[in-house]
Amino acid sequence: MERLVGKYCKIVTKEPGENRASVVTGTLEDVDYKDGFVLVDSDQGLGCLRIDTIIAIKPKSRVKNALGNTPKHKKSLKKDNEGMVGIGTLIVFIAMILIAAVAASVLITTSENLQQRARSVGTQTIHEVSSGMCIDEIAGLTDENRTKVEYLAMLVRPRAGSREIDLEQITVSVAILDDLWTLKFNESVMSPVNLDNKSVFETPVSSDNISIRENFTIAGNLSNISFGVIIVHDYDNSVMNTHGLNNGDRIYLIINVSALAPIDGGLPVRESMSGKIQPEYGASAVYEITSPAVLPTRVVDLW
Repeated sequence: MERLVGKYCKIVTKEPGENRASVVTGTLEDVDYKDGFVLVDSDQGLGCLRIDTIIAIKPKSRVKNALGNTPKHKKSLKKDNEGMVGIGTLIVFIAMILIAAVAASVLITTSENLQQRARSVGTQTIHEVSSGMCIDEIAGLTDENRTKVEYLAMLVRPRAGSREIDLEQITVSVAILDDLWTLKFNESVMSPVNLDNKSVFETPVSSDNISIRENFTIAGNLSNISFGVIIVHDYDNSVMNTHGLNNGDRIYLIINVSALAPIDGGLPVRESMSGKIQPEYGASAVYEITSPAVLPTRVVDLW
C-alpha cells in the first residue's frame, strides 16, 4: 500500500459481523502498519480506516465535469432504511409525549375542579347539618271560656354551631283542621319580652307603624299570613337591629291560631295541629301538638 500513498484510490471495507461492504474514495495519505490504520482524505474529510477491515484497494481516476472540475463524491449511508425508521420512531415518540401532556393537563384540571366542588359541597353540608332551629317549648293561650286555644307561643333558638339565621327568610307552616297555612315574619310586630310581670301573650307592641297603636299586644296584631316575635334573650341586639338570630339568642314566635281557623275561632280541644319552622338553610324544627281534652288554665303547656 506504500505505492498508493498520495494517489486517489477506491477502498472497499467490511466490518466484522456485517454482511455488506462499504466503499470509500479518497486520497491515501499515509499507512501506519504499527497501529494498523490508513489515513484517507476523502470528500467527507480526513479520516482513518482500520487495515484489517480493508478487503480491496485500487487506484481510481478522478472524473472531471464539463467545467473541468473534479466533482465531490459523498459516502452513501449503508442503511438508509434504518434512518427512515428512526425518524418515524422519533415522530411517534414526540406524539406520545404531546398526548401524555394533554391527558395530564385534563386530569389536573379535572382534579382541581373536583376538589373545589368537594370543598364547596362539604362546606354546604356542614352548614346544612349544623345549622337550623330548635323548639324548646310551646305554650297556648285559650279563650276566656277555656274551650279552644287562640294563640301559640313557640320558644325557639338556633342549633349548636349554627350560623346566623335571618328571621325574614323563615317560613312557618301550620296544618290545622284540614287547612295548611304558611306564615312569614312581620317585622312591625316585634318587641322585647315583657318584664312587667305580665304574660308573654300580653306583650305590647312598640312600633312606629301608624296602623299599630301603642299598648296593643303582639298577639292581637297578627293575621293568618304572619307571625310575630318576642325577644327573650338577645345579648348583641342582633335580632332587634338586623333580624339575625345567632347562638345564645332565644325568641318566642307568636301565632294567631284563631285567624287560621276562623270558623272554630282557634284550636278546639282534642284537635291536633302540626307543622315546621324552616330557616333559609339548615334543619327545620318540626312540631305536632294536640289540644288537651280539658283546659284547666288560660295558658296551657302544649310541648
